[in-house]
Amino acid sequence: MRASAFVHRLAIIAAFTVPGPLFAQAAGEGSVSLPLGSVAPSAALQDLEGNSVDLIDYVRGKPALIEFWAAWCEQCEALQPQLDRIQAEHGEQMNVVVVAVGVAQSLRRVKRHIEDHDPGYPYLYDARGAAVRAYNAQTTSIVVMLDGDGNVAYTGVGTSQDLVGAAEELLRR
Repeated sequence: MRASAFVHRLAIIAAFTVPGPLFAQAAGEGSVSLPLGSVAPSAALQDLEGNSVDLIDYVRGKPALIEFWAAWCEQCEALQPQLDRIQAEHGEQMNVVVVAVGVAQSLRRVKRHIEDHDPGYPYLYDARGAAVRAYNAQTTSIVVMLDGDGNVAYTGVGTSQDLVGAAEELLRR
């Protein structure tokens, strides 16, 4: 690996690992990612078979929850039961999608996680950071919820999020 590529990769890893917990503790609902009411952007990702897909195709048509996730993220692990509950209780009314960031994890590692825990909702791999940039996801454990029209209705970060409550409120609208 060239020195410049190594430094660039190291900077990306640092951006996700060092400020993440501090950022997550300080940020509250609606204060991360995209502004509330803004239109959800598209982003080119890969499914777990390596095929090119667009995130917008997974969140179109009904309310949706998107989590920016990594296998090494303890906060993401803590949020997992809430995502699973939303899928179990509201999966017919709400799309749940996980965006696996391409920082310090491979597609293979994401697949291993799915083998150990089949959540019933899709994981997409953001190898090039397209969704991270489009959604301004500066750390993992960021959750963005979209209303049925594809507008941002909720954003949050960290383990103190009440995702079940936010999802239920969004579905009542």
